[in-house]
Amino acid sequence: MLYYLFTYLEQTIQPPGFQVFQYITVRAALSAITALFIALFIGRSIINWLSRRQMGEQVREGTDAGAVSHTHKAGTPTMGGVIILLSIFGSTLLWGAIAEPYIWLVMLATAWMGATGFADDYIKTIKKNKAGLSPRAKIISQVTLGIIVGVCLYFLPEFEAFRAYTSLPFVPDGRIDYFFFRDWVPGDIDLGWLVYIPVVIFILTAVSNAVNITDGLDGLCTGVTAFVAAGLLVLAYISGNVVWADFLNEMYLPGAGELTVFAAALCAACFGFLWFNGYPATIFMGDTGSLALGAAVAVMTLEIRKELLLPLLGAVYFLETLSVIIQTSYFKYTKRKTGTGVRVFRMAPLHHHFEAKGTHEVKIVTRFYIITFMTVVAALLTLRIR
Repeated sequence: MLYYLFTYLEQTIQPPGFQVFQYITVRAALSAITALFIALFIGRSIINWLSRRQMGEQVREGTDAGAVSHTHKAGTPTMGGVIILLSIFGSTLLWGAIAEPYIWLVMLATAWMGATGFADDYIKTIKKNKAGLSPRAKIISQVTLGIIVGVCLYFLPEFEAFRAYTSLPFVPDGRIDYFFFRDWVPGDIDLGWLVYIPVVIFILTAVSNAVNITDGLDGLCTGVTAFVAAGLLVLAYISGNVVWADFLNEMYLPGAGELTVFAAALCAACFGFLWFNGYPATIFMGDTGSLALGAAVAVMTLEIRKELLLPLLGAVYFLETLSVIIQTSYFKYTKRKTGTGVRVFRMAPLHHHFEAKGTHEVKIVTRFYIITFMTVVAALLTLRIR
């Protein structure tokens, strides 16, 4: 809103200095400062409010051998994702060009999954039902959102020039055409959406669930996502800047630069929440935060056509999810073959495996931060390996 106000004043009254608000870098910096301030300012009040209403974490102990006890965390206020969401939306509404499809689409996705996560947390904390929202309901919500996002990214005129394409890392001028069977379709019939929309559904569902799985130790998901958001900030700026896109031989996406403002807010909101969520955490983000963060990361990568970088950019998310898949699949396979299930890890997801081996959670979280920093830098370096 302030962006549009300052733009109007700059064009009509023309006060000196107001032209700086046209620069995305200036607004991104202001967005980060605002988001950080909101998180720090409202964080303590929300924690106290949740504590007074006894909206604390319901710890469900594992039955696996070697399972780690988290009973000491029971009662810690949850639903802290509200702090992150208020910080992101408050900052983006002030400094972002919210009428741009890039911005309102990622805000819609973040709010949608934030609401889904809020419903899950509400059932767990208020209704005292540890099962929370049913898996079926979560999947329906994710798939529905995926359809909406996929349709928007494919059919809105702002995305028309590159609707069926995505960047292919390590290849000069590399891109993948999702409409790979266009030569087999007669006339000008566009059927690329038959492939693209299912891809969007899969990515959005997978990433939101992966971020949710990563949220298991104090500050882990928050810090990892902050680093990922910083990487997306750089990628969004390059994609939306014709000079940098040309210099780095990247796909130029007019309007994508506005995502820099959102990414800056996301990054700063996570760091602000980390003030309270770091070990020992005084609040957890809950599904309100983790599902929303996953949707934000997924939609941003889809919008800037960098979804193939996700396994590298979000390597920790990927490894955490892979550990769960391996653990579950191998246990079921060995139980069916031998009658006794065998586990690959002491506990899944991966962070609990290391915890079960005796590594303190602070050290695990710190090491995962380092890994994420390195993989984000590696993802950015792929822009020059062409």
